[in-house]
Amino acid sequence: MPPTLRRRTKDPARPADGAPGPAPGSATGSAVAAETPPVGPEPPGRDGRADPAGSARRERRRTTLAHTTPVLLVRAAHPRVGLLTAGGLAVAAAIAGRPGREVALVLATALVGQALLGWCNDLVDRRRDSKRLPSGKPLADGYLDPGTTWFAFVCGLLLLVPLAITNGVVAGCVYLGSVAIGLVGSLVLRKGWFSWVTWAAAYALYPAFLSYGGWGGRAEGSPPEVAIVVVAALLGVGVHVLCALPGLVADHEDGYRHLPLRIALRIGATRLLVLALAWTALALVGLLVVGDAVGLSR
Repeated sequence: MPPTLRRRTKDPARPADGAPGPAPGSATGSAVAAETPPVGPEPPGRDGRADPAGSARRERRRTTLAHTTPVLLVRAAHPRVGLLTAGGLAVAAAIAGRPGREVALVLATALVGQALLGWCNDLVDRRRDSKRLPSGKPLADGYLDPGTTWFAFVCGLLLLVPLAITNGVVAGCVYLGSVAIGLVGSLVLRKGWFSWVTWAAAYALYPAFLSYGGWGGRAEGSPPEVAIVVVAALLGVGVHVLCALPGLVADHEDGYRHLPLRIALRIGATRLLVLALAWTALALVGLLVVGDAVGLSR
């Protein structure tokens, strides 16, 4: 039988002391060389010495940090939308001429409010999102306990009330109303044709939050300009469409028929993205133009 067809044993016999081993060019020698793992130095670490365990420890630390409760709560709060919304309100307050401490107060209030909206959304959608693992959401993927999220939600609500009222009683009540509308939107209207209503209503209250706001619970301002309110509502519709785009496929499978999905089924998701970006950009430009022309408050 030719050497290439001979069966190789997994553990070739070790030659006795003094006995010659397999020839380097023979078939047996080649088989032994192929099965014997190369022996060499480990890749050097930063100090020039091999440290294979160090890389594993660093990877475990990164994984452990990503799964800590504070980080998971931040991820469940929809941080990108929250930062953009809160940052936009803070920038608007600065453009309106508010002092630095009031701008910081607006930012803090909006960040807490947006975190509440994000946690509520993930709590409501937890069972639906868990059908599509991995969903990228800590609650649905099982990394974050619902009880912990509810506790954070209640603590955030208790923190939001005094923060909002510090902007002024009227301004605080207006902002709490906008958050309440957003929370209701996570429960009703989101599946049908009028999904945009709660977004438009919540954003329409933001100019009043800024125009009535100040420093301290007794701060009193003036009502906002009607044109600013209308353009802010249009901005809310654009943001609603942009936020709905990543979940269009899942929403369609679950039987949702909200406004962004209806439009996407007619013109396609790509065209809807372009349309939503153009709509949102025009609304932002409109806010700047109208604000410069008539101002924020009457």
